[in-house]
Amino acid sequence: MNHTPPLILVTGFEPFGGQSINPSWEVARSLQGRSMAGAQVHALQLPCVFGLSLAVLQQALQALQPALVLALGQAEGRSDISVERVAINVNDARIADNDGAQPVDTPVKAGGPAAFFSTLPIKRIVAGLRAAGLPASVSQTAGTFVCNHVFYGLMHALEGSAVRAGFIHLPLLPGQAAGWPGATPPSLPLDLQVKGIVLAAQLALQGGADLQQSGGAVS
Repeated sequence: MNHTPPLILVTGFEPFGGQSINPSWEVARSLQGRSMAGAQVHALQLPCVFGLSLAVLQQALQALQPALVLALGQAEGRSDISVERVAINVNDARIADNDGAQPVDTPVKAGGPAAFFSTLPIKRIVAGLRAAGLPASVSQTAGTFVCNHVFYGLMHALEGSAVRAGFIHLPLLPGQAAGWPGATPPSLPLDLQVKGIVLAAQLALQGGADLQQSGGAVS
């Protein structure tokens, strides 16, 4: 009898804001087809567009029925792998998305809850990354741009299911940071970012409760 292995859906965004590369997609596509803990990775690029990003994500969720979803995004200015705790029901864009839309103070889902929490073991992931020598932290804010939009939409879509899911922000890549306008922001090499997301997926697949310890930052 053939048994289809469970799927891990890893999403990343297309470049935005005039950039030619996005670390979230570079990491996601590096993992395409990889097997880990008996599960296989499917990488999906999301458009950096309000609304459309959620339509693409929803279609993938229905078609793939993943056991775990790791949504990734770029966070210039952050120096570590930031595991997000909470998504809020607000779109408040400081810049236009890739379709020219710039919603201000609108809901991600009209009538939806104010917020959703990640169902990943966020503190266990951060502890595991740090133990492996990788910079990592719990983040208390995913912002109000398309990253938070996708994070909220993801958790809304999976509400009540057994699928573990959440959002992780990644620093810029070194080459990308070197060309950034103004002061050079922090960065992290691609191989370390990939290593971190592989470890995060493995820890999430283990199941079990999260660590009970304080920690987290708003940045």
